[in-house]
Amino acid sequence: MEDSSVCFGLNDINTSDVTVRLRNNKGKPELFYSHSSVLKGKSKYFADKLSDPNCGAFIDINCLDYDYEHHVELLKRLYLSKDSLLESWNSVHSALGVLQLASKFNCQEIAESCVGYLEAVPWEDKEEDLILKVVPKLGPFAMPILARVQPVDFSATKNVFISAIRFATSIVSPSPPFGDELKTSAQEQVEYMLGDDDEEIPLVIADEEVKAESKKGLMNICSLFDKDLSCLLSQTDDESAEKRVMQSLSDLSWICNVLSKMDLMKEFVDQWIDFSSRVIGVMEDKLLESSMWGLKLKILELNWKVLDAVGYGNVIIPPARRVDLVKTWLPFIRKTKPILDSIGNEETGYPYKMDDDLCQNIEGAIVALLSALPSNDQADILADWMNGEQLKYPDLSEAFEIWCYRTKSAKRRLVEGFDRVGKATVSL
Repeated sequence: MEDSSVCFGLNDINTSDVTVRLRNNKGKPELFYSHSSVLKGKSKYFADKLSDPNCGAFIDINCLDYDYEHHVELLKRLYLSKDSLLESWNSVHSALGVLQLASKFNCQEIAESCVGYLEAVPWEDKEEDLILKVVPKLGPFAMPILARVQPVDFSATKNVFISAIRFATSIVSPSPPFGDELKTSAQEQVEYMLGDDDEEIPLVIADEEVKAESKKGLMNICSLFDKDLSCLLSQTDDESAEKRVMQSLSDLSWICNVLSKMDLMKEFVDQWIDFSSRVIGVMEDKLLESSMWGLKLKILELNWKVLDAVGYGNVIIPPARRVDLVKTWLPFIRKTKPILDSIGNEETGYPYKMDDDLCQNIEGAIVALLSALPSNDQADILADWMNGEQLKYPDLSEAFEIWCYRTKSAKRRLVEGFDRVGKATVSL
């Protein structure tokens, strides 16, 4: 058989003893002068055809426009040796098209070559989609192609997730020259895995080791953020220090989003509340009180996520902690918002104004949070709000109305209770 492949060539009209006619919907067929010994040896389909006494010297094959070239490629490769086949492929599209025909015409050598090529080379997204659509229909022989997209077991998924968390939170420092690029890539991978509908992911994030590593990652990011905050007050290169603390704040925002998807948001909230006085102390230091507005805006955006989680009951913490959260951040919000608005009104295109959505979200979260506090704590906070210079933002009038209504209702219930006790005493 190897000899026939070497001695003969496709369309060698002088030695050809059988003609393959490719017919498409355009009518006139294209003729390919072939050799029965090659066709029989390389394809069971052609072997069966040629063994039919009625076949004669012509074999008709009907094809469509989109797979016409694949038929031509198949016929050419019937004349290649087994060793030459694998080197003949130059695209995923071509190999996948020929593979479907090799399966149809029972060309084992060509099919094995296609499988070997497709299993080894990289795929683009559109190619992968097509492979996932086509290959499962071809049968077990083509399944090695899909090895890279097969589901992995729980242990493997867990190990990948933990490794990504460690790099994403700088628990493990990447080796040069990767640095921040690897950390960013790991953060994207964690987000992708959490957003995936893989049935293993809920089991992974419920695993105690995964939770422990995620908490450790949070602590590490907080430690780095604290370190970078300190540098703002001690370094003369303000731009470099601000850039580092902005990156640390970005990492904090990322871990906040991740932990919220892992039902670990309470861990972040507790850390943030413990850290709040420290953050505000640095932001209101004399060195920074009139600068770094971009950093202060980012801090307000991150703080909103905490206010939202606590205010709407997604994270349950004791009343004293909720009071600390409101009392710590409300003055800073009231002070910072008017300054950002004022600078924005003076400077066209000022990038650090609080947009309407952020303002409404913060205000709504504070009102919800405040309305769920013990009434005496509400009264203290509302009294401070009304005695302040800035009543416009945040507008707590809704919380005040709720407090007034509840207070009157509580007083009425108390009076009614005294009346019932008095009447009971008289009757005795």
